[in-house]
Amino acid sequence: MAENANTQRTSDSGVSIWLDDLSRTRIESGNLQQLIAERNVVGVTTNPSIFQKALSQVGPYDEQLKQLGRIPVEEAVRELTTTDVRNATDIFREVAEKTDYVDGRVSIEVDPRLAHNTEETEKQAEELWNKVDRSNAMIKIPATLEGLPAITATLAKGISVNVTLIFSLERYKQVIDAFIEGMVQADKNGHDLKHMGSVASFFVSRVDTAVDKLLEANGSDEAKSLEGKAAVANARLAYELFEKAFDSDPRWADLEAKGAKRQRPLWASTGTKNAAYSDCKYVDELVAPDVVNTMPEKTLNALADHGNGAPSVKGTYEESHQVMQKLADLGISIKDVTDKLEADGVAAFIDSWDSVLSDVQKGIDRVNG
Repeated sequence: MAENANTQRTSDSGVSIWLDDLSRTRIESGNLQQLIAERNVVGVTTNPSIFQKALSQVGPYDEQLKQLGRIPVEEAVRELTTTDVRNATDIFREVAEKTDYVDGRVSIEVDPRLAHNTEETEKQAEELWNKVDRSNAMIKIPATLEGLPAITATLAKGISVNVTLIFSLERYKQVIDAFIEGMVQADKNGHDLKHMGSVASFFVSRVDTAVDKLLEANGSDEAKSLEGKAAVANARLAYELFEKAFDSDPRWADLEAKGAKRQRPLWASTGTKNAAYSDCKYVDELVAPDVVNTMPEKTLNALADHGNGAPSVKGTYEESHQVMQKLADLGISIKDVTDKLEADGVAAFIDSWDSVLSDVQKGIDRVNG
């Protein structure tokens, strides 16, 4: 079948469409190749919640679990997840080569229980990179305060990084600085910058979920008029920061001359959680050059069916600043909201990881008698 007109238009507007999902069934059924061919999908992201969903299935992983035998559950999880990511990177190799490794990336996340441990995050990031052993992989590291130096240290080793769980502009600015410093060190360490890559995963819909509750509690007409606007405004201002940060940092001009590629903003958490909003809201309202939008399959299908895909970010910065000012005038602190979202995000991924360990242990016991 031919490429979809709506996903093609979105792609032509500068958005790299990545799928926010991965499973062995999706790989082995040919579905992933089909999405590349028909939906302009050029990358994949995973997280503990995605692997919890995949690894809870009875059947797809039984053969490998039987081969692995009665090994410690954490080792089994490492083998299962890195196998899926390795196989997915092989599927995306042609995309990676055609795009000079801008796309064709598959991300795998460090253990979320390490989110506040710099040294262990750095250590596991390198272990995962070596275990997957594919140049178009990316290692996901959370943008906690403790994660920032781990991001720099991991990049310094020549490892591509997907920085995840970014909610605030303040933290995003720190992430960009950690990225640039990591690339400076990678250059000093003799790594080829041309095929290194990084994205900054800026979470979107969860901001509306949190802010809308505060607006509903306020109950005023002014508050009502702001519902559903905070997340997009926050992300658009992140794009404004992206444009300014790389143009103004003297370190970056030197790196770019050596072939380094900018760390692109990645819109994450783009599935619409409020049924009153368009199911393409966090795609169509965030279309701009040099961004990634990672979508759950439901959102990808909605985009393919009735998405717009036209540019929608540039020219909106003043309006977005006004939204943030109006929220502040109502006593809503975006910093308080985003701080809580970061903490909740780490906790949710830890819960998912605990479920992964439990489900895989059950699988080990089941297939080994």
